[in-house]
Amino acid sequence: MATLQSAFQEYWPHLAFVLSLAVGGTAAVHAAMTKNDVRAAIGWVGVILMSPLLGPLVYLIAGINRIRHDHMSEQRYKAENDYSRVLGAPAADISAIDAPQFRSLKVLGDRVSHFSLLDGNHVRTLLGGDQTYPAMLEAIQGAQRTIALQSYIFDDDSEGRKIVDALVEARDRGVEIRVLIDAIGSKYSHPPIIRRLRKQGIPCALFMTNPLGFLRMPYANLRSHRKILVVDGRIGFTGGMNIRAGFVTEVAGAETTGDTHFQVEGPVVVQLMGVFAHDWKFTTREALPYDTWCSDTRPAGAPGVPARCIRSGPDRYIVGTHNMLLGAFAVAQHHIRIQSPYFLPDQILLGAINTAARRGIVVDIVIPGRNNLRLVNYAMFAQLDQVVRNGCRVWRTTGNFNHSKLITIDGCWSYVGSSNMDPRSLRLNFELDMEVYSRDTARDIEMMIDKEIVQAEAVTLEGLAAIPFRKRLRNRVIWLASPYL
Repeated sequence: MATLQSAFQEYWPHLAFVLSLAVGGTAAVHAAMTKNDVRAAIGWVGVILMSPLLGPLVYLIAGINRIRHDHMSEQRYKAENDYSRVLGAPAADISAIDAPQFRSLKVLGDRVSHFSLLDGNHVRTLLGGDQTYPAMLEAIQGAQRTIALQSYIFDDDSEGRKIVDALVEARDRGVEIRVLIDAIGSKYSHPPIIRRLRKQGIPCALFMTNPLGFLRMPYANLRSHRKILVVDGRIGFTGGMNIRAGFVTEVAGAETTGDTHFQVEGPVVVQLMGVFAHDWKFTTREALPYDTWCSDTRPAGAPGVPARCIRSGPDRYIVGTHNMLLGAFAVAQHHIRIQSPYFLPDQILLGAINTAARRGIVVDIVIPGRNNLRLVNYAMFAQLDQVVRNGCRVWRTTGNFNHSKLITIDGCWSYVGSSNMDPRSLRLNFELDMEVYSRDTARDIEMMIDKEIVQAEAVTLEGLAAIPFRKRLRNRVIWLASPYL
């Protein structure tokens, strides 16, 4: 034993060197073989080689997508056999919007989404928590059979407790309920709302709680950023809003955060429910049968509009939103409006936006003047010159922070939902968006965006150049870490 200990003391540097080569080499090979983005591959290989022991550990925690593509895809395909069918739903006819440039975009959506573009949907725009939460509560209070609720952030505050109380009342009426909250998002509230839900006996779960299998920790880079509420398989809500009191004027007062949500009826609600059912099954292994959780009842009243859900995430739907936006910017002929709280598109999307501007398309980009994420704001300013220089009009709002994620093209096509235009949303998060072919919906969104522009400040190259060098350097340094902000 003494001889072995003596040998170890003498040769441990050599053993550590061999171990670092083995571990670092294995991690570097894995990164080079599995990363499809050359910049990501170079970055990770560099981190690993520069720090042969610490680098592989960081890569193990933050660099590997542990969602098994084959396993998750198998689960989702099985569920889609049910949730992709919408009985009696009419196929979409986009000729009514009289904009032939969107025919190719519909084909792109057919191939990206795996959901059909279906007609007969009613879409209602809801502004902030003042309109959204009462509408959600009304739907929950009227539920007769089922409630499915999914959110990234669900705070244990005055608004969150109202939702929980309504869910308890619905449960007592015999309504089946499932609530899914992201494991990271749940930590925004102390104590987390999941404790209150469990105490009240509401079936609930945390998404991506323990992906490493042996470490009791959430995997910070793979988050469910989706926002879904489906009641009786008939009424749906989706958009950009989390559940927290800061969106309500009565609570937050002059500091109320703005956002936009959407209430929908029609066949697209089945698609919303399908996405929830997939995520719930992945998290809990419980299947939610179509016949229980969906309704084939169509909304009465005026004819509806074509719409469908677009999923994206670090599984087989990766870059779904990225591909849809590239297609939308390519077919634009008149005007592109973008409102995003976190505008950090990658070079491919920047190229598409700039190319549209160089084609003579009016491109308006609205970003917050006051951002809730300071580091993201710094990173945004590091690359704004790239769009301003090419003719895009960038506007900084002067009001309260607005969390809305809204895009319209040519007054006909709208893209709304949970996706920010940043690397995390486009590649790491599980996101859910909705494309809508409707002049009325696009007009509502354009009016909201234009209202922000009227009171906004234009970002100019002169203004960007006037920022002190130390701040511009700070912005660029933080911009280098933008994929993980």
